[in-house]
Amino acid sequence: MPAIDEAVALPGLLADLDAQRGVDLQVVVVDGGSTDASVGIARALGAKVIRSVANRGAQMNVGVGQSVGDWLFFIHADSRLSHPDQLQQAVATLNSAGRGDTAGHFALRFDRREHNGGFLYRYMQAKSATGRRYTVNGDQGLVLHRDFLERLRGFDTRLPFLEDQRIAAAIENSGRWCLLAYQIETSARRFETEGRYARYLLMALIMAMHIARVPSFFARAHSVYARQADTGRLRLIPYFGLLYRMMRACGARKSLRIGWRMAAIALRESWQPFLALDVALAPVIGAERRIFLSLHDRWLQRLIVHLPAQAVLGLLLLILIFGPIQLWCTLKELYKDR
Repeated sequence: MPAIDEAVALPGLLADLDAQRGVDLQVVVVDGGSTDASVGIARALGAKVIRSVANRGAQMNVGVGQSVGDWLFFIHADSRLSHPDQLQQAVATLNSAGRGDTAGHFALRFDRREHNGGFLYRYMQAKSATGRRYTVNGDQGLVLHRDFLERLRGFDTRLPFLEDQRIAAAIENSGRWCLLAYQIETSARRFETEGRYARYLLMALIMAMHIARVPSFFARAHSVYARQADTGRLRLIPYFGLLYRMMRACGARKSLRIGWRMAAIALRESWQPFLALDVALAPVIGAERRIFLSLHDRWLQRLIVHLPAQAVLGLLLLILIFGPIQLWCTLKELYKDR
């Protein structure tokens, strides 16, 4: 469990772990430099505490090195388990699936203080249960056998975040994912502090820059994923400015290549608006039915994934990002500043 300044969240999760049945747990909290009571609380509640640099991938690698179990479970400190048999069933499921090349994750449920924004949270929860490429992240937990993680060579440490996306891609390339029983409850605090739609848009930008292989964005956007203690109302306008400056510095040809890759990514993710329709219409069609998603997968995907569509979408994305989305963010932030 990587942690930094999680004194408020740790007691609940450690109690959930202590209540797990049918598994013998060694709880390892890897602290990345907390200035609150996190270390003392973790030790008092029976966890082994290790100090590390503030880098989630490095923290989890250190934790693995100090652990003794054959099965590994990685979880963020602001999470909660939803059933006392959750980990027992996870190991049983993965054992039956073939532990050598299978990793498990849980669907999400958001713990939120605010009651607005319900659709976005319901959509993110539904997306977390699909197991599709780029939808599995660290908030969902990760269960896998130690031998599998060793073959994957552990977590990537190049950035203090995105280690979850990199290990998810490595798992998909070398094996397979399995959706495990029960949910993990994760805190919505970052969305509530920064603004839920602003945070979601920035997450989409982070993923686009990551998948399109634009490391210079992360080198220049140092605060793109701040520590929870340092978060506040998120301002997106500086990131639009950074994108514009990067395009000018890259030149037209390289910018077009990046735009082409981003359009290809968007086409591969074309299923997401259809899932959103299913979630929006859940009161009518049923919470578990995926009528529009099935329609996309069965018929529409073959019609829209081709080179002309990629070219048109690339142009539309450019217009959308530097047009309506930037205008909406500007007006919203100006209103908040008043």
